[in-house]
Amino acid sequence: MAYDVDLFVIGAGSGGTRAARIAAGYGAKVVVAEEFRVGGTCVIRGCVPKKLMVYASRFADAFAEANGFGWNVGETSFDWPRFVAAKEKEITRLSAIYRTNLEKAGVEIVAARAVIEDAHTVALSTGRRISAGTILVATGGSPTLHPAIPGQEHAITSNEIFDLPVFPKRLLIVGAGYISVEFASVFARLGSAVTLTFRGENVLRGFDEDLRDGLREGLSEAGVTLRAGCLPAKIEKHADGLAVTMSDGGLLEVDEVLVATGRAPHTQGLGLDKAGVELGPKGEVLVDEQSRTNVPSIYAVGDVTDRVALTPVAIREGHAFADSVFGGKPGFADHSKIATAVFTTPEIGTVGLTEAQARAQVPCVDIYAASFRPMKATLSGRSEKTIMKIVVDAGSDKVLGVHILGEAAGEMAQILGIVVKMGATKADFDATMAVHPTAAEELVTLRTRRIRHERIEPVPAGPGMAAPAG
Repeated sequence: MAYDVDLFVIGAGSGGTRAARIAAGYGAKVVVAEEFRVGGTCVIRGCVPKKLMVYASRFADAFAEANGFGWNVGETSFDWPRFVAAKEKEITRLSAIYRTNLEKAGVEIVAARAVIEDAHTVALSTGRRISAGTILVATGGSPTLHPAIPGQEHAITSNEIFDLPVFPKRLLIVGAGYISVEFASVFARLGSAVTLTFRGENVLRGFDEDLRDGLREGLSEAGVTLRAGCLPAKIEKHADGLAVTMSDGGLLEVDEVLVATGRAPHTQGLGLDKAGVELGPKGEVLVDEQSRTNVPSIYAVGDVTDRVALTPVAIREGHAFADSVFGGKPGFADHSKIATAVFTTPEIGTVGLTEAQARAQVPCVDIYAASFRPMKATLSGRSEKTIMKIVVDAGSDKVLGVHILGEAAGEMAQILGIVVKMGATKADFDATMAVHPTAAEELVTLRTRRIRHERIEPVPAGPGMAAPAG
């Protein structure tokens, strides 16, 4: 059967655009539909504008630290509208580059909403219908407002935070994931009185415990008010802002409430049910390691699959899809040992297993760790600290994970991602010459084992014997 195109991609984010370009490079006729802006979450309202905002926020620390190094810095102030305009100019430039690269590859871009009608047909909001040999769903994710509370329509999400017309002098952030803590760190440094409220006992569930504790201290030192085990119960709009009734009975008066309690796969209204595509409990598109759904002609990559919600992962998945389906190079994206960063201040960089994960998987674990005041702080007078931690399989000496809290942690994590992926041992770290003076040299000079954890398996009970406790 002849189709209008070889590949129809729904969504022009990181994963979708990479897949489209690579497929077109193999000679496929490709159409991409995007109902918002080319570039997706990362470029338009995620990684890029957030990192620009992080850079802006860190000037506050630089101004404060300069005096300790002999600089006299006068009165400073932050111009929110000027920053927003500069940010918008940059993401518009990047979006145009994404569009240009697609067009150069021969990809047709359609500014419309696309809905799947069946395994090979897509209907556009313009009224056009296109048949495709293969359909790729790359629609990403959307912020979720959870749990639902009265007055939540007055709250904003991470989609709106970048373009607020007025800088919020009082900001309540709900959630303790990486989006929440990053914005808490940013807005506190830009001059907002920030309160971070969350259900659990600590921030960043799933990260290594030492880094979680270190970041919580860093947020507190930056002036963020942390309220664990407490969530908004009601939001009311007043003439001078928002009145938020908390679950502990307290009342907060703020200018904005940012709800950052997670993101959900963006699959509603895509017509996936018409084609018989199976979805998971969160609405995620279920796929195999080749990114193929249960319908042979339909694939999905990126956050919409709820595998690993990171931009580089979506790009790798999109590339592997195009190589496999159109390039004759079967392959898949390896989701193990992925390095990642949390762009708070202090920053987090991490790769591999946490201490808790390693203890659950390996019979004997060695932990090497250090907490120290960075050299810069000796003159700046700041109380910041750097934490470095290496998790090692004591049996094989293989490094299972490395976790860093401190300046440039994300940059270090990228390099460490290569090292851990290659299967480096602690002896390899020890044999590497240090670069001095740097914070990173601590990674190759750590010799003292902080703790050795040996998992003791219970002894099976014999006839007439009770199993030992513990």
